[in-house]
Amino acid sequence: MRKKPEAGVLPVPASFVKTKPGATLSLRGRNLFPTLRTLALQGVKQPINSARHALALGSQLGRVLLGNTSHQPLAEDARFQDPSWRLNPFYRRRLQAWLACQKQLSAWIDESHLAADDQARARFILAQLGDALSPSNSPLNPLAVKELFNTGGASLLKGLGHLLDDLRHNGGLPSQVSKRAFEVGRNIATTPGAVVFRNELLELIQYQPMSEKQYARPLLIVPPQINKYYIFDLSAQKSFVQYALKNGLQVFIVSWRNPNASHRDWGLSHYVQAIAKALDVTRAVSGSKDAHLMGACAGGLSIAALQGYLQAKRQLGKVASATYLVSLLDSQIDSSAMLFVNEQTLEAAKRRSYQQGVLDGRDMAKIFAWMRPNDLVWNYWINNYLLGKQPPAFDILYWNNDNTRLPAALHGDLLDFFQHNPLTHPGGLEVCGLPVNLQKVTVDSFSIAGINDHITPWDAVYRSTRLLGGERRFVLSNSGHIQSILNPPGNPKASYLESETLPSDPRAWYFDAQKHDGSWWPEWLDWIQARSGEQTETRLALGNQNHPPMEAAPGTYVHVS
Repeated sequence: MRKKPEAGVLPVPASFVKTKPGATLSLRGRNLFPTLRTLALQGVKQPINSARHALALGSQLGRVLLGNTSHQPLAEDARFQDPSWRLNPFYRRRLQAWLACQKQLSAWIDESHLAADDQARARFILAQLGDALSPSNSPLNPLAVKELFNTGGASLLKGLGHLLDDLRHNGGLPSQVSKRAFEVGRNIATTPGAVVFRNELLELIQYQPMSEKQYARPLLIVPPQINKYYIFDLSAQKSFVQYALKNGLQVFIVSWRNPNASHRDWGLSHYVQAIAKALDVTRAVSGSKDAHLMGACAGGLSIAALQGYLQAKRQLGKVASATYLVSLLDSQIDSSAMLFVNEQTLEAAKRRSYQQGVLDGRDMAKIFAWMRPNDLVWNYWINNYLLGKQPPAFDILYWNNDNTRLPAALHGDLLDFFQHNPLTHPGGLEVCGLPVNLQKVTVDSFSIAGINDHITPWDAVYRSTRLLGGERRFVLSNSGHIQSILNPPGNPKASYLESETLPSDPRAWYFDAQKHDGSWWPEWLDWIQARSGEQTETRLALGNQNHPPMEAAPGTYVHVS
């Protein structure tokens, strides 16, 4: 049991702006102009207040020049860990001047007569500008100066080369990963298997067993449509697929086709029908009358919609259980990006994607990056350009940068989902012409959230769990969005929270939940094995007569860029 959180405070970081809604909205710079205009007008409407803060800033900067200020950056801010920012008079004054400006601008907003939402928008924009103007981003960064002398100027030339390459090939953003270090099918996504079914939207991969005995009921994994499937099959040490196989589960996974403009009409109903077909093939190949479903992020929304569709058709018996990984079914979330959203921006976003046919994954990646610029832009600006170093060779970052597209119709369906929150009331969402009522989906479920998740905040995932019928379990990992999924046993820092009850208030659940050390994977494994039927001798052959094995895993769709 932990210290009870303060009223109105959830145990998540203050920075929560990296959200899926912001990316699917495809926000643009023009969406920020009204807030900039409001700030400018505020300075005119309150001249005395503005002048007072300007004089206070001038006084602060004067004290900075005399070395009489002691503003401190956040202890966890990696940008200013070099001792030069504290010990060198020039660097110390630069940092103190920047911190003084940040503090005074924040005080000006606090004392303005702006509405609460306008203040939040203003803070978001000024934080973006402040981060861009950070002294750590300057070529005079002490780390860059030291590297320049240590390499005899080579770091400058390499940095310029990286900058030119990113301007040509990466949309002007600093590269986050060395793309030459990985190749799908060579050193990631290497678990043996074969495609046993293919249609226009997906390939279904069945994996080669890795245990002497296997359980009767198979597992079908549905990844999000906005990412490629192999987040579940990175290196052998991080592969969820291999973990499940080695523990006797039959594993099938969906590999989505990367759509182009000709597929603009693919909507949520098309994807649900495709998953329904994959489920039928999984059942047929395994010889089981039902199968487990696992969905991650938007894949979780998809399997929930599928179950609602099957329930309406009285075919829910095809599903043995459902696992939801960092998935939103209740779309009510707090986000700085959502502050810039209104009916006009929603319609404009739909119109743009339909005109183009797709929402390009690179556009989503840019929005993600600018929602957390210190981590996803300026960190690599310093490493790649100022220090002249190669970006890291990290498999998770490689997957994260292996962008896909969203068809316009699905993009529109997701926008409607975030706008109307339809699954919170029976019949609010229709799939293939049938109403979805999650309370009637009485399948046992296991839901995972991440306490540091900026994309699908844990309290929203918790509320999503409570929308479901059947026996429900909710586990809160001490990780972020991706790390909550990639949580193999053996990490000494891993832990999770769980409680036997699911009260309506997430804070009440958090207060009563018990902490457990280690990964949630073994806990989930016990849960799903108990629902997987008898163990039999492993059948090594893949596919069956009607669905013979085709291409070897990872298949063909995963290579479509």
